[in-house]
Amino acid sequence: MSGGDVVLRATTVEKEYPSRRGPPVRALRGVSLQLERATTLGIVGESGCGKSTLSRLMVGLELPTRGQLDIMGEPVHPGRALARSIQLVFQDPFSSLDPRVTVEKALTEVLTVHHLAPERAQRQARVDELLGHVALSPRHRDRYPHELSGGQAQRVAIARALAVEPEILVLDEPTSALDVSVRAEMLNLLVRLQGELELSYVFISHDLSMVRHVSDIIAVMYLGQVVEQGPYADVLDTPRHPYTRALAAAVPVPDPGRRPSGQVDGAGAVTMVGEALTAGPAGPTSDGCPYLPRCPLAEQVCAETAPQLGAIGPRHRVACHVALRTARGLPLSEDVPV
Repeated sequence: MSGGDVVLRATTVEKEYPSRRGPPVRALRGVSLQLERATTLGIVGESGCGKSTLSRLMVGLELPTRGQLDIMGEPVHPGRALARSIQLVFQDPFSSLDPRVTVEKALTEVLTVHHLAPERAQRQARVDELLGHVALSPRHRDRYPHELSGGQAQRVAIARALAVEPEILVLDEPTSALDVSVRAEMLNLLVRLQGELELSYVFISHDLSMVRHVSDIIAVMYLGQVVEQGPYADVLDTPRHPYTRALAAAVPVPDPGRRPSGQVDGAGAVTMVGEALTAGPAGPTSDGCPYLPRCPLAEQVCAETAPQLGAIGPRHRVACHVALRTARGLPLSEDVPV
């Protein structure tokens, strides 16, 4: 996959939701990202980090509280024009497809609303073409969602998104509701479609192995912020932020003889990586680093000043005081606990 010009850009995007008690809930805290044409931007992070909120802002379902989102150099304005440029594929296809509408009607409605196929014959031909794109046959036209398997329903959802000929697809956990046996097929389908139609993807997931398979650039989110981003080889093979290191170490490895990653305490006991992800409060306790309550590398500066994304390579950036300092001098030691 090779990129070119930027088709989507987020600049210090923030999103707040009102709260009945206390201050507003800050779902996004100054997120800045960019997506290049015909490439895939993978966004990873645990549940509640703001991934889905960001996806809704990208397609105009919600507006940012502060900051700006641009598509093809133009600010995001909800409406049909935006829908023609960017489409969202939801996690659960059965919740996004109308159970009372056949596959053919679901696709023809999109074509009719956007005035893409005025003649009936044109619409039927376009429906067959869209089904062919997602490896479904014309016999699926008359089926209702409940008559489809999970993989088939997600293919229909992708076909519906492709009906308006968008340049960008935002894929919000597109395989997590599918059987494991179907996930590889779905990923291969997405890769093929990107090559055939020159699509740009925002691939949102908590599964690092899937993100690695399809992504050119990866952004790691924690509590509404991007804490590390760059090419997948840099972010996943040589992670610098302690949260990214914990995520990468927690990926299961098919090797029964391999000792789990972790740190060894004074008594020789191994502290599992999972504890590093769950220990401590799940939110920032000060104006400092949001990862402070869980971080094994924390220093005094981390409690006083929130780190900003800084460059540690040609396209590799990290928001961590310790990682930035060590990357500009000596690399992080291999025995640093995650």
